Amino acid sequence: MKLSDFRYPLPRNLIARYPTNPRDASRLMVVNRSEETITGMKFSEISQFFKKGDCLVVNETKVFPARLFGRKEKTNAKIEVFLLRELNKEENIWDVIVDPARKVRIGNKIFFDEGKLWCEVIDNTTSRGRTVRFNATGDFFKTIDRIGKMPLPYYIKRDPTEKDKDTYQTVYARVVGAVAAPTAGLHFTKRLMTTLKRKGVKIVPVVLHVGLGTFRPVEVEDLTKHKMDSEYYEIPESTVQVVNKTIDSKCNVFVVGTSTCRALESSVTTDGHLKSTRGWTDKFIFPPYDFKITDKLITNFHMPESTLLMLTAAFGDRDLIMKSYKKAIKEGYRFYSYGDAMLLL
Repeated sequence: MKLSDFRYPLPRNLIARYPTNPRDASRLMVVNRSEETITGMKFSEISQFFKKGDCLVVNETKVFPARLFGRKEKTNAKIEVFLLRELNKEENIWDVIVDPARKVRIGNKIFFDEGKLWCEVIDNTTSRGRTVRFNATGDFFKTIDRIGKMPLPYYIKRDPTEKDKDTYQTVYARVVGAVAAPTAGLHFTKRLMTTLKRKGVKIVPVVLHVGLGTFRPVEVEDLTKHKMDSEYYEIPESTVQVVNKTIDSKCNVFVVGTSTCRALESSVTTDGHLKSTRGWTDKFIFPPYDFKITDKLITNFHMPESTLLMLTAAFGDRDLIMKSYKKAIKEGYRFYSYGDAMLLL
């Protein structure tokens, strides 16, 4: 497989700028891999594909308002600081991206929240990357939640609003740490999850903190030479027990999103079961790939030439997935983070 195998033209008007309301009113394209059929329905109808004994694995990561806008000391120049990852909790040291980068050097201080919060640049990492130390005391994330803006993807051509703090978040988000939403989960409502539980479906969590690497373009034609960004993930023992019981009972493991799928497939035993893990993964899944844990995949419609599309194609067969995308474009499905969903059976 080559990078160009995952190229397709997408009309800009199909990129969703706002979410569907209610969440489960979005469209759902159902792709049956064995029968090679493609049908459409509402996401709210997805429960019909589950049976008692199945499990649903979700990513409980929570997006935080990672975009801060401050002023540089002395010059008062406006600087955006995008929080990427916390390096040292005790000392409030973070990896960030700054814009405009040319104005930000080691030793500079940037002030936020009328000067009550500030950071000092202590290192350069990339052309736009910096390592900074914040002066914060108390609950840092509480302050960020108040003054920060949600990190909507660059292709959503509008400024984030207060509403996005709710809508760019799954209803089950719990563990703060992501700078991009696990978007397949955005379609679930509490009511829909209750419906699944009443059918006897076990809903279990993992955590994978989605980073900006999810949007980083693949720059090599030979996919074996691409290197994924590492992302932190956790798989609790309670989830392992449910998933392995589901596997042993020949029921289905439904997986919500490519991030959840990567976490599960990063922690497999030699006999094809799940194991409890906490750490970092840079696992890159592209065709061909033998999935060990995932039986059914729920995902969104992804960008051309993206690693998310490659994982989807590895699960669903590249030709069938590209055929599905062509049909989705023809029928006006909404694409990307706030767009419609696909169920791969």
